[in-house]
Amino acid sequence: MKKIAFPLLLIVQALNCAYAQEQASTDKVTPKVEIKGSAAMDIRRNDTATKIVVTQEEILKNGDTSIGEVLKRLPGITLDGVQGRGGNIRMRGLGSGYTSIMLNGEPAPPGFSLDSLTPDMIERIEVMRAATAEFSTQAIAGGINIVLKKAISTAQTEIKAGLQSENGQPGASVNLQMSDRKGPWSYSIGGGFLHGDFDRPSHTITEATGTAPLLRRSEATSEGYFKNFNLAPRVNYAIKPGDVITSQSFIAVNRFRAHNTERVTTAYGAEPMFSTLDQDIKADMELFRTDLSWARPLANGAKLDMKAGLNYNHRNVEAPNLQTGTLFDRTRTVTSESTDKGFTTTGKYSSPLIPGHALATGWDIGYSKRDEDRIQREQYLRAPAGITPQNLDEIYSADVTRLAAYAQDEWNVTDRWSVYFGLRWEGVNIKSTGSDYGSIDNNSSILSPLFQTLYKLGEKKKDQVRFGLTRTYKAPGVGDLIPRRFTSNNNSSTSPDMMGNPNLKPELAWGLDLAFEHYLGEGGGLLSASTYARRIEDITRRRVDLIDGVWVSRPVNAGTANTYGIELEAKLPLRSIMKEAPGVEMRANLTRSWSKLDTVPGPNNRLDQQVPISGTVGADWKLDKLPLTLGGSYSYQGGGEVRISDRQYAYSVPKRALDVYGLWKFTPKTQLRLSASNMLHQDNLTQSSYVEATGRRSDTTITPTSVLFRALLEMKL
Repeated sequence: MKKIAFPLLLIVQALNCAYAQEQASTDKVTPKVEIKGSAAMDIRRNDTATKIVVTQEEILKNGDTSIGEVLKRLPGITLDGVQGRGGNIRMRGLGSGYTSIMLNGEPAPPGFSLDSLTPDMIERIEVMRAATAEFSTQAIAGGINIVLKKAISTAQTEIKAGLQSENGQPGASVNLQMSDRKGPWSYSIGGGFLHGDFDRPSHTITEATGTAPLLRRSEATSEGYFKNFNLAPRVNYAIKPGDVITSQSFIAVNRFRAHNTERVTTAYGAEPMFSTLDQDIKADMELFRTDLSWARPLANGAKLDMKAGLNYNHRNVEAPNLQTGTLFDRTRTVTSESTDKGFTTTGKYSSPLIPGHALATGWDIGYSKRDEDRIQREQYLRAPAGITPQNLDEIYSADVTRLAAYAQDEWNVTDRWSVYFGLRWEGVNIKSTGSDYGSIDNNSSILSPLFQTLYKLGEKKKDQVRFGLTRTYKAPGVGDLIPRRFTSNNNSSTSPDMMGNPNLKPELAWGLDLAFEHYLGEGGGLLSASTYARRIEDITRRRVDLIDGVWVSRPVNAGTANTYGIELEAKLPLRSIMKEAPGVEMRANLTRSWSKLDTVPGPNNRLDQQVPISGTVGADWKLDKLPLTLGGSYSYQGGGEVRISDRQYAYSVPKRALDVYGLWKFTPKTQLRLSASNMLHQDNLTQSSYVEATGRRSDTTITPTSVLFRALLEMKL
């Protein structure tokens, strides 16, 4: 940390002198600025479909380096995994793919990770609580649309250089944004580079009761570094006003290196097959996506939007390791290489043929091909007689075809009442062939009727009520269908091998949404209360079974689940209620969710991975007499025990996180942003349990976390 602090002090001192000189040249005092309602709030207020729009200013506010850290502060959105390290995104407590992740309105391409994007590349984030026909209805919990930067108004260049430190490990980042316009041509280029070292320890306690008591402790470490580079060029050509051809591309290159160790100590009970592990991981990923779109106005106010895109993703992983035990010493090398390539095309024709109606029809077609090789080679340096290496050559390919067509109508019945009708047919076909399982041909499709309505109350229309009825689904992914086996180091009921199930059916859901919103004048304030319910048929969960003496986890369809909950949200700029108040904006949200799976006995038979309660409280204070903005947020994510089946249990500790930031403007074009996230550095704890014939076995993993400090110098040239 000292290595980072010294150059930061020099930067701050130099820029502080520049600010003092600028202030000395003028006798003006920074005036009090009246807060006006944002365009994002207007979109949310007037759109019939329920939607939360997060602007670029809000995205960049906390100095986050990942999109997950931005999303975790929004109502009803949580992250799994360890605090401060990202994770899979959940809406309304639902994980396992129930949330649709989109990039520029299209489903994210295979192999895409939100960690590939830096917040500076994003124009806005749209959070859709209920599905619409224009976007995929594979969104039982809702959808999140990441919109890359595309607004180009004036020429500008912005550079951001940052330093960071986590657990004493340094990191650095550089981001560049450039844009210009000349005649009918305009362009923007956004790019970034992030490097970080890491040192992440953890330990696991394995316990078993009954006729075969057991107590073990495993100490694990992971040390290494990551490098992420991304580039997003965009070119617009305006044939005439409203008639624009756009090329948008996205390139990401990631490098990851790690050395992992594990040491197992057995206090009593049977020794594991392997008590030590030394492993090196080398993972390289390259992602490329490009789109060409044409927005063309037609006669009588009609409009045609068309887009075609290509995507390519390549990943290569090498993981050699050495394992030793009381009777066994083994080397194992796993090499995995996968390639995803495909295309997409979408189109939308909208026409105001009937006054008060916004009619639209469209298509959405996508195809992707995945080729993957997984080669495993083993050599026993020491083993009892009869033990042979398990060498595997697993080669498979999969073709995924997605077809969709839709029609929708947004009808302004009166100036207070608007109604949205939508109908979308969507089908997915997955064909796969593999060296160890033959072939798979899986089809799923659904016709989704969708209805949403908005009614504004009172003369000033500050209050409004929303209602939605939707039909959504979740198709099984390629990884869930393929019956190839991924082996664990020490196989057990709590650390089983993993494999897919080619007989999986899609999950189908009916959903209800109801909300009341109250807007607080021009200041952008909001009070909202909403409730939702989902009935999900053929729910998918992972079941652990003992097959031929080996524990295996497979996804299965397991009956019907009912889930429901409430969401509360508040945004309160103090000046919206008191004009002389400080420039403070308060914000808070709370989500409470419940669920019940009818094929699992209670108690705690809720959906696996569902977060029962989550919430965030935060504030931002923009000082009037100093060019300083301060802010922070406290987030809570509930945990507890979940009964996955009659024999399986899982537990996660409630998570608490505190993030703070400060922004100092030295000049109108130069500012310094300091932030600290995960300040509580709470240990993360998860537990997996299984009731075997001999008794209950459990693995409890405790992972310490650290505060992440960041400093970001932002300059507009």
